[in-house]
Amino acid sequence: MPRKPGLDTASTVGKVLSFLGISAVCGALAAGLLFPLAATGGAAASLGDDVLDEHPVQLREAPLSTPSVIEAADGTEIARFYAENREPVSLDEISQEMQDAIVSIEDERFYEHSGTDVRALARAAVSNMGSGPTEGGSTITHQYVSLILLNADYLEGRENLVMGGTTTVADRFNEARLAADLETQMTKEEILEGYLNIVLLGQQNYGVEAAAQHYWGIPASELDIAQSATLAGMVQAPNYYDPQANPEAAANRRNVVLETMVRNGYISEEQREEAAASDLDLDPHPAESGCVSAAFAPYFCDYVQRLILDDEAFGETREERETLLLRGGLRIATTLDPQAQDEAQRHVDNTVPPGDSSGAVATLTSVEPTTGNILTMAQSTVYHPEGDEAAGRTTMNFNVDFAYGDSGGFPVGSTLKPFVAAAWLEEGGAMDDVIDASITEYDYGQPWEASCMPGGEVQLLADGTEDDSNSWEIVNVVNGMEQEMTLDYGLFYSVNTATVATAHQMDLCAITDLTERLDIRSAGNGELLTPNTPAFVLGAIELSPMTLATAYATFANDGVRCEERALVGITDGQGNDYPVPETTCEEVIDPDIAAQVNDTLINIAEQSIAAGNPAFPMTGKTGTSNTGSNTWFVGSTEGMTTAAQIGRTDGIRPLRGNTINGQYYERLFGSTLAAPMWNQYMNSAAGSYRTGDFLEAQDSPFDDRRANRYSGSGAGAGAGAGAGG
Repeated sequence: MPRKPGLDTASTVGKVLSFLGISAVCGALAAGLLFPLAATGGAAASLGDDVLDEHPVQLREAPLSTPSVIEAADGTEIARFYAENREPVSLDEISQEMQDAIVSIEDERFYEHSGTDVRALARAAVSNMGSGPTEGGSTITHQYVSLILLNADYLEGRENLVMGGTTTVADRFNEARLAADLETQMTKEEILEGYLNIVLLGQQNYGVEAAAQHYWGIPASELDIAQSATLAGMVQAPNYYDPQANPEAAANRRNVVLETMVRNGYISEEQREEAAASDLDLDPHPAESGCVSAAFAPYFCDYVQRLILDDEAFGETREERETLLLRGGLRIATTLDPQAQDEAQRHVDNTVPPGDSSGAVATLTSVEPTTGNILTMAQSTVYHPEGDEAAGRTTMNFNVDFAYGDSGGFPVGSTLKPFVAAAWLEEGGAMDDVIDASITEYDYGQPWEASCMPGGEVQLLADGTEDDSNSWEIVNVVNGMEQEMTLDYGLFYSVNTATVATAHQMDLCAITDLTERLDIRSAGNGELLTPNTPAFVLGAIELSPMTLATAYATFANDGVRCEERALVGITDGQGNDYPVPETTCEEVIDPDIAAQVNDTLINIAEQSIAAGNPAFPMTGKTGTSNTGSNTWFVGSTEGMTTAAQIGRTDGIRPLRGNTINGQYYERLFGSTLAAPMWNQYMNSAAGSYRTGDFLEAQDSPFDDRRANRYSGSGAGAGAGAGAGG
């Protein structure tokens, strides 16, 4: 099991967390300071012994919270998660001005005492006897110990915690003893470094690096005198002296710190006057936690977050996994390609702007066929916890299944047809087999062969949408397609009657056996496809873009399916590695069968979508749902497969007859917007991956699989790609 993650700034924390005991001399010194009556003997002395017995000296080991960061494939930060915003740095990465300021105001004899400052304690005792504000006598070392113990108390779920740590006399005694011995284990520089990395400096900023970045957008190494004095002054009351929340109080407190810096010889009177006269000059750079503040790819961020929170490798309970993500300093390396993601986001937003009056949403989801690596996950909405459909705001991830994005998917239409063709080939058929596509009606109650179902068949049942109808009527988009044709021709023109006729001549379970090997599942409930109704062959099912992209990538990868993969490596703040999925690939379709299907998909993409001038060898298929609510183009180059989807999130109301991005569309198919968006995006992004030719089919009936075999056949290129959906 990995060790508990913790803060590791140079060598300081390792020394702190291994420290357990103190010397008798230091203990006696601390006892004399905190229990002055012990010197008189009797009951008071006995009280001191009882305290020692009940509060043994121990600096409990506990992880110090550091943010977890999700990174793209090139190391670019996508988002960070934290309960405490902290960026540990070494002392030489903290300006000398900051070091001087904190010592001046919190412990001016820091470099002289041995953990407990007798003078400071005496001064505090005298001051606290009066009527003015109370004064503390703890040293930086003592505060450091207190903060470490406070952190441990928090992680152990102790209640009634206060910012300064526990407050009983016994606890203070214990902390003082620990502080005294800590001075024998660590150098002053190590103690100061640890303290400056753990102390709260306003809001959720812990340590000077996080605070410097938050208030001025600069590293701690660049803090000047005035900025350093401002941060040092916040230690006493981080919320009250927050320069954003209470600038006047923060400035006054800063000036007090500046006076102590003069008194201790760190700055001159002239420097003090200049710093005191300056404005706070804040330049806030808040580092928000979570995917809502992601620099890019917020929906991919959300997907990765869900993967971790659902995986017991990161903790036995969800609460433990959330704690690890917020406090464990995880570096989460992912597969996301930031350049391709930027292109994908640009194209979905340009095609369907967020909050478009049409109510449509565009998505682009890309995977690498040979690895399953998720390269992009873009949609034309704004990631926001306060959902507002009219404004295009939602946290729902339309790229993935409900389990990882709360989306039930979209009806896929004709994008399912290549799998029907592949199953036909597996049953011994060929792409040049002639299919009778003239049949436009199939009687309800008619049996269809389905060997995997009870009785070996299923009956065609009415869907309840047609009155006085005794049959299932099949409609083609392009007129005149009700005729005999080859399977290849029917797939190219997406002829519905050809696909249904093909399925009617087959065992429907041969189709669902193939889709099961491709792990094609309902986006809503995760169930595999079943042949309980023949209508599924026309895409009357709701899938996620990720599912379709992974399935089509199998054709591009010569029949080898690679499981989609987002995580490459995860390491916590202590260097522990957590398990992530390896690249998992399996041949699920014979390579030659995949190549035969690709023959047709190549012609669709290169001749219809790219108008005979493709930037690279490419394959693909359009799809339009039965109601016209969702349109698709899913296709590949050799090294990238992308599902492009444009449609309504309810999957019901048609898009046709609407204005999208300022343009009115009387008719709308997969070839209308989804395919051009796919082509433009792939032209800009796919060149970074392999763009060679696809495997040549051994049994192809065609001499040149890239020739435009369909010219002059009675349907234009645009209609051809969109025919039947």
